[in-house]
Amino acid sequence: MDFSGINLGELIVAALSTFLIGALWYGKPLFGKPWRELAGIEEEQASKGKMAMIFSLSFVLNFIVALFLSLFTEIAMMLGSSALLAGLMAVLLAIGFVATTFGINYLFAQKPLKLYLIDAGYIIVSFFVMGLIIGAWY
Repeated sequence: MDFSGINLGELIVAALSTFLIGALWYGKPLFGKPWRELAGIEEEQASKGKMAMIFSLSFVLNFIVALFLSLFTEIAMMLGSSALLAGLMAVLLAIGFVATTFGINYLFAQKPLKLYLIDAGYIIVSFFVMGLIIGAWY
């Protein structure tokens, strides 16, 4: 496999895109209040954590996700795919691996379906955007 199609810029931009999506998704514009209520997190508590550590580690983890999406996207692009199809492939990976795994954990933790839908929805949208970015960069 040729790794020359992967570059640091696409991975950084893709990883950073999740923060913009997360700010909208878990903020006031979309699901912030219901997510906090369902997760049992008070508004003050949400901003009191070790935010520098949380954001730093989140970036590292999203960078790793972007790296693996880039590897899958490289394969798809060699087969003649487009940025949109790369985004859709990322959605399939999110649904097939991440959302299903979340679902199992949420079932055993007896968490509400609505909380699962909010969290899984964020992952699916984030993967789609990361796939688009990586596919467009190719």
